[in-house]
Amino acid sequence: MALIEFRGVSKTYRLGEVSVAALKTISFQINQGEFVALSGPSGSGKSTLCNLIGAVDRPNTGVVCINQKDLNQLSDDTLSEHRNRSIGFIFQNFNLINVLTALENVMLPLQLRAIGTKEAQQQAQQLLESLRLSQHIHHRPDQLSGGQRQRVAIARALVTRPPIIVADEPTANLDTENSDRILDMMEHYNQAWGTTFILSTHDPRLLKRVSRNIHLRDGAIVDDCSTSAN
Repeated sequence: MALIEFRGVSKTYRLGEVSVAALKTISFQINQGEFVALSGPSGSGKSTLCNLIGAVDRPNTGVVCINQKDLNQLSDDTLSEHRNRSIGFIFQNFNLINVLTALENVMLPLQLRAIGTKEAQQQAQQLLESLRLSQHIHHRPDQLSGGQRQRVAIARALVTRPPIIVADEPTANLDTENSDRILDMMEHYNQAWGTTFILSTHDPRLLKRVSRNIHLRDGAIVDDCSTSAN
């Protein structure tokens, strides 16, 4: 069974008096453990697709199923619970909380699950250390480089071990060394934990590393192919 399934999904946004079709009746499936890129130029619908997979938006038409659950049929409270337990979201601008340290940012998803402070701290610290951030766990985001902040954001998404990680332009504005390091980390957790990764990108470096590329243009899927990576 598919972990993620889109059936005839469309999404339209209103910009003043104008309607913009971000996605146009798309259908596809993603299985557990896949390492997938959503590629295409700006405005092709990649971020909208990420938001629908990440359950932070709803389609106008069609069905989005995660683990055979139709997200349209879930109440707001149930959808929020699903999102907290099943989805890890890595945002392009990191979305770290500036007044919290790196450690506290990563602890937060665990504390929202009522995990005790000591256990949350231990789990968060272990993950940050595995991402080579042991010297920076008490630094706030404004004291970190872009690559370091991205690794903190990845740790925060991974710390609850969700089955799905959605990353919107995870290598944007990063140099080659940091991009390769971050992709190495993602590949490791994809293979070690079986985590499904969906990565929105137009970065050719990332496209060489995925096992599948779903290419969008003007809100439609124009190509969906396996690659030789992995």
